[in-house]
Amino acid sequence: MSMKMTFRWYGEGNDRIKLSDIKQIPGVEGIVWALHHKMPGEVWGLDEIAEVKRQLDEYGFNMDVVESVNVHDDIKIGLPTRDKYIENYKATIKNLSQFGVKVICYNFMPIFDWTRSNLFHPVGDGSTALFYEKNMIQDDYNAMAKYILDFTEKYNMSFPGWEPERMAKLDELFKAYEGVDHEKLWANLKYFLEEIMPTCRECDIKMAIHMDDPPWDIFGLPRLLVDEPSIERFLKMVDDEYNCLTLCSGSLNANPETNVSDIIRKHCDRIAFAHIRNVKHFENGDFSEASHRDCDGDTGILDIMKAYHDCGFKGYIRPDHGRHLWSEGPGNVRPGYGLYDRALGIMYMLGVWDYLEKFDKK
Repeated sequence: MSMKMTFRWYGEGNDRIKLSDIKQIPGVEGIVWALHHKMPGEVWGLDEIAEVKRQLDEYGFNMDVVESVNVHDDIKIGLPTRDKYIENYKATIKNLSQFGVKVICYNFMPIFDWTRSNLFHPVGDGSTALFYEKNMIQDDYNAMAKYILDFTEKYNMSFPGWEPERMAKLDELFKAYEGVDHEKLWANLKYFLEEIMPTCRECDIKMAIHMDDPPWDIFGLPRLLVDEPSIERFLKMVDDEYNCLTLCSGSLNANPETNVSDIIRKHCDRIAFAHIRNVKHFENGDFSEASHRDCDGDTGILDIMKAYHDCGFKGYIRPDHGRHLWSEGPGNVRPGYGLYDRALGIMYMLGVWDYLEKFDKK
């Protein structure tokens, strides 16, 4: 059994890409899905999950991977109310297990999920991509949030981790996180995982934490999963086969010092889900998302694929942020999640994998 190729889809009425489009990409076995209308802390209902299963069954896709069941801020902050939200999380895990879900991808980033300064930055060949301008992400979190929220409002799109209801309370949220430094956040993450691990074991569902994106503190907020030592700490802190990683090559390699293939070789047995993304670095610290082709970025995609192959990786894998190609642009595509470049990325990855399968039996 080999690694399982998947494709992230935002759901009917929430994604312009259709399941019938995805079905035409060779090699895609599963859809990485979520109930995007659910706020962090809400229980995912059986009938809502069943409806997604019905949609995916029609095209023969599995629903093994969910991205994301978002973690409520009270759990990250460590408030007394966290236990109620942890119980809700356990209820969601149990409900998902009834439909064969195997992996939950989540993150533990305070307030902001992934962060970029430009959602449609010209790459130079006519396409556009997500872009991080270091000097833009400095002190004024309201300006950055306004840029993202104005976009989502103008084009009627919701982004996971950027829910307008939460973003409307930014100042309150920053105040609530005031006492949460790195060590406190680590402790709160440990508490959360230790509480849910028995449920995960009982339901045979792996919790796979996504790396922080970008992998450094922003706006004074602590980030935890940023490099190999922090990944090591995370896996030892709750040393359980159900406490796993969503290893995102792009998030980690936003720091050019990080060698992602080394991390894969060291921790492959705890990687449940792989995000493959290529990043192009600029000398001033800015970075841009690039095509999946190895030479178009600085992430080492060929080394990464070889590391997964050498380790006998049997988990789930998906192309991550792609460029926006051809007719894709603001208003008709979700930033980073167009159809064409991710499809090209899948073919590139499968081409590398097929070659390794045939000629590299190590």
